[in-house]
Amino acid sequence: MAEIIWTFQALEDLSNIAEYLAKNSESYASRIVNLILAKVDLLASFPILGRIVPESNITSIRELVIKNYRVIYSIQDKDVISILVIRHSSRPLGDIPLA
Repeated sequence: MAEIIWTFQALEDLSNIAEYLAKNSESYASRIVNLILAKVDLLASFPILGRIVPESNITSIRELVIKNYRVIYSIQDKDVISILVIRHSSRPLGDIPLA
């Protein structure tokens, strides 16, 4: 089983998503955050679950698409996965170093 490491940026992104969604519905915000956390937990057992990020075309940089969010992660080796960022699907990844 791989270890999941969250970057500061990814944790901040998740917090911002929760805060934004909670403005309209705290229960919906909680459901989305819990869904993201549950899907990320699956990566510990299934690291190649996500698809290769089209913008990078690097096999070790992958993403999970969860509702309207892209969870970008890096497979460091068979034992370590880093969650890099979480972006709304409408936002470009241009400002994020993926390599």
